[in-house]
Amino acid sequence: MSPRISYVQPSSVTDEKMLAEFDRCAREGTPRPESQAIRAHVPAVFWSFANSWRDVFKNGVADHAIKELCRIYVSRSVKCEYCGNQRSMTAAKQGIIEDDYLDLLNFEKSTRYSDRQKAALAWAEAITWDLPADDKFWARLHKHFSEPELVEIGYFVALTMGQQRWLRTLNIEHHQIMAGTDASMAPGFEDADTLKRSKGAGDYWAKTSASEAAQ
Repeated sequence: MSPRISYVQPSSVTDEKMLAEFDRCAREGTPRPESQAIRAHVPAVFWSFANSWRDVFKNGVADHAIKELCRIYVSRSVKCEYCGNQRSMTAAKQGIIEDDYLDLLNFEKSTRYSDRQKAALAWAEAITWDLPADDKFWARLHKHFSEPELVEIGYFVALTMGQQRWLRTLNIEHHQIMAGTDASMAPGFEDADTLKRSKGAGDYWAKTSASEAAQ
């Protein structure tokens, strides 16, 4: 599968700061190098995303693990497998386990999530699907989050939703740029061979969709 927009090969990049960011993507993931190799056609786009991702997703005022759940909720919703097959290593250190990703599309009925997590996911749902946000909805959000947290979570959901809707049109795939690392990859997608086997056998996404549909 070839990308619809060519990758900028890191070997052709002369900007030392950009090369360092590519190296960080390979070592840490989220984002992985392929999506940044597309954005690198326009350095301003490359850095706009890299800086926003660092300041709003990886750092910021809101709980990172909650933002990670919202990110994967968006992936499930818009069916961006490239983004959805990545995992935040920071969120894993904060206690998010693989099973926590399984019930996201049915989060309201799930016993896996706290009331606070469910409130954030309800906002991700409302933003993604353009659902109405009435006084009861906002009272729920304000019960669990400060206004700075609400600003950051809302902005992050909007950012990742737009990026994921865009990336899913590009035919990009993992392990095509700076291959050889498994940083932030979901189980079964750690390298090119396991990714190919997982997709050929009916991947994690198909199993998750079937599980969610049965609930």
